[in-house]
Amino acid sequence: MTAIDPSALSAFRTGSVPAIDEAALPADVRKGTTAQKQTYQAALGFEQLLVQQLAQSMMSSADGADDGSGSGDGSDSSAGATSTPYQQMLPDQLASAVTSAGGIGLADQIYHSIEKGRS
Repeated sequence: MTAIDPSALSAFRTGSVPAIDEAALPADVRKGTTAQKQTYQAALGFEQLLVQQLAQSMMSSADGADDGSGSGDGSDSSAGATSTPYQQMLPDQLASAVTSAGGIGLADQIYHSIEKGRS
């Protein structure tokens, strides 16, 4: 398996990743250098993007499953129009909440893969 080039993750080094409690960071990242913390932040940004895309896909498939399952009297149409902005916000908020809680573990695996490639 080839190592991940840290510069490839530079696109994920943005301010969009929510602040994470220092206690939620892995011990080797907490004690690491600034570069290691930035690498972990980039990996966490990728993880957040992945969770967001998965949640968006889940919402899209759930919307498709609801087609035609209403009462048939048209009363569901106003509820759908009202909930649409909230449904669009859900994947972003879910991804932010998961990331701020420490993520799902993918960022840690990416981080260790990058660090292994550096040594």
